[in-house]
Amino acid sequence: MGPSSLIVLIGAAVAFSGIAILIAKFVLKPGTSKAKQEPYECGIPTSGQTLIQMNVGYYLFALLFLIFDVELVFLYPWAVVAKLNGWTAFVEILVFFFILFTGFLYAHRKGALKWM
Repeated sequence: MGPSSLIVLIGAAVAFSGIAILIAKFVLKPGTSKAKQEPYECGIPTSGQTLIQMNVGYYLFALLFLIFDVELVFLYPWAVVAKLNGWTAFVEILVFFFILFTGFLYAHRKGALKWM
């Protein structure tokens, strides 16, 4: 598993995607229609304006979820070496949780966790 494997993998990825694009160009008929230019709305014809402004609270909630979800990934490596490092690891995880909890309190006070 040396550099030659990586070169073969990259070559296979480029060849596979290139062949897929060429097949699509030959098989599909060219041209677009007005129906193909419309945004997809679950098969129901659109009516009115399709570009509506979404509430930023949904994005904030999703970003906060991702932040706290990704932070959980760091708990696994800590759990693996926690017994080896003893009290040092325990103090480090307390600091880590303190920082996370401070971020959670900040988001709660700003109202980012209130659902509409």
